[in-house]
Amino acid sequence: MKNLPRLIKVAFARIIRNPYHALAAFLVMFLTFFVVGAFVLISIGSNRLLSYLESRPQVTAFLKDGIGSEKVEEIRELLSATKVVSKTQYVSKEEALKIYKERNKNEPLLNEFVTAEILPASIEVSTYKLEDLPKIATTLEKEEAVDEVVFQQNIIETLSAWTKTIRNIGIGVVTFLLVMSLLTTLIVIGLNISLHQDEIEIMKLVGATSWYIRVPFIFEGILYGSISALVATLFLWASYIWVSPTIQGVFSDVPFLTASPTIFIYLLGAEILGGALIGIIGAVVATRKYLTV
Repeated sequence: MKNLPRLIKVAFARIIRNPYHALAAFLVMFLTFFVVGAFVLISIGSNRLLSYLESRPQVTAFLKDGIGSEKVEEIRELLSATKVVSKTQYVSKEEALKIYKERNKNEPLLNEFVTAEILPASIEVSTYKLEDLPKIATTLEKEEAVDEVVFQQNIIETLSAWTKTIRNIGIGVVTFLLVMSLLTTLIVIGLNISLHQDEIEIMKLVGATSWYIRVPFIFEGILYGSISALVATLFLWASYIWVSPTIQGVFSDVPFLTASPTIFIYLLGAEILGGALIGIIGAVVATRKYLTV
């Protein structure tokens, strides 16, 4: 252990002496960890958006005029008896008018001639599972008191499909980049071993142990991975700060982006650990393949 500071210093010196090799390893690993972090954030955002939509009223039944409270309660009890409904909410004509005015508060012309009498009352329904939406919609369509049924199955199913597609593409791209990073680390350290062959021979002649010769190259791999992961996460954080106002403006009140910086702390730790692990694996393989001690 007393030789560790010296071995780390040797690793830094070799990196400085071969800047182009270090730059190549850094750029490949930086791209890898930046893409990994981006896909993690996109996946989290997609899941948050999907959860938000699933928690919103998914089926809306617009009622005919003149329907009394007793009939409304009868419909709600019928829905509850299906055991697949998580929540029902009755929206009266007056409440519908308030919602309409709130949504169009910046368009006074749209509010001028709209009254509660021309807006329908409705029952909003949420289900535990998306596959139960058609069943509830069919049940409501059979009710004479219901004028029209609208539900968001297509929207949610499309978003769910996109989320799965993004996740699958992300896994493929990330796996490819991780393999590229590992191979790049192996090649760069292999080249550095060949460049320092004379130095290694001298160390062997003066009695340096196998461990003493190998460790600087392993530290070199750790430095490539750790520094690349750190810089990639910082760039990702800066990109998040830059684009979040635009994305949040598009999605309005929908919680697409994570508000807590904690996710970046976890991401930073995971990526530095992953980078160090890739560096270690690449260095160990390279020293076993190219270094004879």
